[in-house]
Amino acid sequence: MGSYIVNTEREQREMLAATGRERFEELFDTVPESVKIGHLDVPEGMSEMEAARRMQGMAAENTVFRQIFRGAGAYHHYIPAIVKRVTGKEEFLTAYTPYQAEISQGVLQSIFEYQTMICELTGLDCSNASVYDGATAAAEAVKMCVERKRTKILVAETSNPQTVSVIRTYAFGKNDPTEPVPEKDGRLDLDALKAALSEETACLYVQQPNFYGNLEDMDAIAAAVKEAGAKLVMGCNPVSLGLLKTPAEYGADVAVGEGQPLGLPLAFGGPYLGFMACTEKMMRKLPGRIIGETLDHEGRKAYVLTLQAREQHIRREKAGSNICSNEALCALTASVYLSAMGPEGLKEVARQCSSKAHYFKKVLEEAGLKGRDTHPFFHEFVTLSDTPAAKILQALADKGILGGLALNEKEILWCATEMNTKEAMDEAAGIVKEVLA
Repeated sequence: MGSYIVNTEREQREMLAATGRERFEELFDTVPESVKIGHLDVPEGMSEMEAARRMQGMAAENTVFRQIFRGAGAYHHYIPAIVKRVTGKEEFLTAYTPYQAEISQGVLQSIFEYQTMICELTGLDCSNASVYDGATAAAEAVKMCVERKRTKILVAETSNPQTVSVIRTYAFGKNDPTEPVPEKDGRLDLDALKAALSEETACLYVQQPNFYGNLEDMDAIAAAVKEAGAKLVMGCNPVSLGLLKTPAEYGADVAVGEGQPLGLPLAFGGPYLGFMACTEKMMRKLPGRIIGETLDHEGRKAYVLTLQAREQHIRREKAGSNICSNEALCALTASVYLSAMGPEGLKEVARQCSSKAHYFKKVLEEAGLKGRDTHPFFHEFVTLSDTPAAKILQALADKGILGGLALNEKEILWCATEMNTKEAMDEAAGIVKEVLA
């Protein structure tokens, strides 16, 4: 098999000269040396049996917790068996949208159904075919709202710090100013928000529930944002929408979130799923793929990729976004999960998450921890203690329990889902009580 060289040495020299550089390595000067890999230390090849044995040995080093009380953006939920049964079929087992799209009617229909479910979940008019993860969705959403005279992006400090980081990275690349809106007692400071809003404000990004699990006063927040003529971008936990008001009911222009709770395992942090939905007025700014339903020349129902004029492979640098693919397999997983659960099933999951979290907070307080906030919450909450958080979490880990996320030395963010039994919560509280004693 002959080698294929895409360009000649002379062409390479011409390209370097055009960029004002002498070596291709100079193109990566902005990348910190600490993250560069000098060379790949690839070991010698091995047989299938040897490789399997090696992988089993590596897997044995993992700690598998029997109970999980940590959330902070990734959640431990029950996944019905039918989800993996359907998504594991070879005709679906690809994460990509085909470029010969209209040939793959089944894949397009599955994405169309996903979009429909996201619209039903959020109450909004239009959904795309998904993006990489919830943080990417949030960053793409605020970029949708930036206009020529409105460039300032407000971000609630009660949002997930990782999501905020991605939003700032996107904004830095476009020179769009971002401004944090401070928190007050675990929720967005409404007075600070009103003071920050101006004629230059493009949008506010805020999460409901927020990073601490608290429910924001979204009616008041939405009213303030709308009065200033800005857009409201609402990040939401999709499971919570089984109980809470939809983004549309709050008046959100764009709703985004991490779709991992909808049938996707924790899986070392990915791959996950970023869902996006918006009002009809914002539809042409929605990034990524959108699948539409139409009729073919014989009058039969057909599915097509639509509104592609927004995309970079059509408009290059004039495109609204550089998102060029979608997590199609993850989107299908969410569709199968939502189909299997149905509206009542999702509502029951949300109800169990909320009721168990409230019970868990009660027994932890009885064990000696103090609840930090007094606001209504969904299925996460923060506790305070003079005992170091690391000591509490290590005691739980020693018993095979993954405790909450340490926010600092004194504060822990806890989570409960339908997977946590009363017995498990009582056991965890008992261990905490021993440590505090």
